[in-house]
Amino acid sequence: MTDRSLSNHQPGDTTWTRRGLLRAAAALAAGPCLIAADPAAAAAELPGFPADVTLSRTAYRNWDGEITAVGLWACAPDGPVQAVAVVNWAWRNGWTVRARGAAHGWSPLTVAEGTPSEARVLLVDTAPHFDGLALESADEVRAGTGVTLEALLTFLEGHGLGVTASPAPGDLTLGGALAVGAHGTAVPARGERRLPGHTYGSLSNLVLSLTAVVWDPDSGAYALRTFTRDEADCAALLTHLGRSLVTEVTLRVGPDTRLRCVSRTDIPAGELFAAPGSDVRTLESFLESDGRAEAIWFAFTEFPWLKVWSVQPAKPLTSRRVTSPYNYPFSDNVPTPVADLAGRMVSGAAWYLAPVLGNAQLDAAALGLVATLSADIWGPSKNTLLYVRPTTLRVHANGYAVLTRRDGVQRVVAEFTAFYRERLEAYAAAGRFPVNGAVEIRVTGLDDPADTGRAGARAPSLSALRPDADRPEWDTAVWLDVLTLPGTPHAEAFYRELEAFLLTTYDGTHARTRVEWSKGWGYTGTSAWSDEDVLETAVPSSFGPVWTEAADSLERLDPHRVFRAPLHARLFG
Repeated sequence: MTDRSLSNHQPGDTTWTRRGLLRAAAALAAGPCLIAADPAAAAAELPGFPADVTLSRTAYRNWDGEITAVGLWACAPDGPVQAVAVVNWAWRNGWTVRARGAAHGWSPLTVAEGTPSEARVLLVDTAPHFDGLALESADEVRAGTGVTLEALLTFLEGHGLGVTASPAPGDLTLGGALAVGAHGTAVPARGERRLPGHTYGSLSNLVLSLTAVVWDPDSGAYALRTFTRDEADCAALLTHLGRSLVTEVTLRVGPDTRLRCVSRTDIPAGELFAAPGSDVRTLESFLESDGRAEAIWFAFTEFPWLKVWSVQPAKPLTSRRVTSPYNYPFSDNVPTPVADLAGRMVSGAAWYLAPVLGNAQLDAAALGLVATLSADIWGPSKNTLLYVRPTTLRVHANGYAVLTRRDGVQRVVAEFTAFYRERLEAYAAAGRFPVNGAVEIRVTGLDDPADTGRAGARAPSLSALRPDADRPEWDTAVWLDVLTLPGTPHAEAFYRELEAFLLTTYDGTHARTRVEWSKGWGYTGTSAWSDEDVLETAVPSSFGPVWTEAADSLERLDPHRVFRAPLHARLFG
């Protein structure tokens, strides 16, 4: 972005509302808020509630603060039996139940924005007590759904086990990650063979069995039931979008690997995201050589932060050994120049400073990698896979997975980044700056049920990484996210254009777009999760007939819709 572009800024074009200001401020300071429960009020408002289950009043806030609710009732069952009692109480008294883990998500799959305190919505906190971990065999682990990913991976590491890839934040609960089909970034490098117990797909594809609270027609009440991977109902529950309460899972895991992660900021976006066939350092070239890569491209900059992981049993000479995760403190703790700029943009509606903020974030990354000796690190997989703390800058993120052939990855990346760059420059020329964060690009394999090693295993029905039955040659997904401070003017309109491009360009002809459940999608010009055509047509059709099958399973397992949120009603009817 040039000085000339900044001079085109027109203050009248960056209008903002008080609500937008508050949402943006949430990105700079966000945290939970608990309110002590009044026993008398609890008895009056929740008559007959199980006496041995702890109740509290709570404020719910999602990751970026765009979804908040104050004064909701919450409880913390001490185990599955109490959870069943809570669900049956909710069913008999006309309440809905929403499982809450870390609330590290964007979409209203748990609580809808504007939910009043008097709403009959009961949050069930899984983190306090659903945190058990036990090794069932050499390659199976039983885990409560309230356990965090960091705790799970630490436990596995202690037994010489690990996963191929995982989401970067370690504070996610396992139940929350499975509910949305959470993923990392990994495809097999040239000549690489998948290790037993590993998958290049989502975490949901590691599940061998799960236990959930579901309707039992024989007893006429909700009860615990364990499902195995070869059951159709299990396939629906593997990525249930918050439409159930899963209490425990058994995962297949494999031997841990030592990973080297090399970061660099010296490859221009025009080269990294070049059209396929270019004889340069493209993203595809790194996937071929190492299999695991992520590009973080800050707005209005030219040099992305590229991270490349490779399997390295022995420590390379130039690598720094890391014995714990979160090795990018300059990213986890917002640097003062970045925080000052973001604060100025929020408090003074100085959104035209987006190019300055983008370059400040790139400078912080480039200098931080050197200052912290983290440009080349090596260690057990957990220590390089987990790298996002809750203290990082909290931004709104849209999210999509584009299913394609492995040799089509660079085409998708090149087409998307070219469209993004053109639209961002067009907006800036008009004095509008809808993006002040980054584009994040990851690449994974799909959910191959054969990875479980279990005969008859089914793919997760609603995972964005579910293979397309009509296009078996598609074996890879390109994940695309665009980040910006919540409340940024014109962001929704910009996101709507990006979404329309993805849905029309990758419509099933040579690739297909699916939404990333935990992120933003379904944009109108003013809000996410609101476009009727996307919610009611584009999303279901991207899954084909399995959408209806999964919807029927989830409805049968919860016929009284105890676990149903408003967004579920719009998606499933």
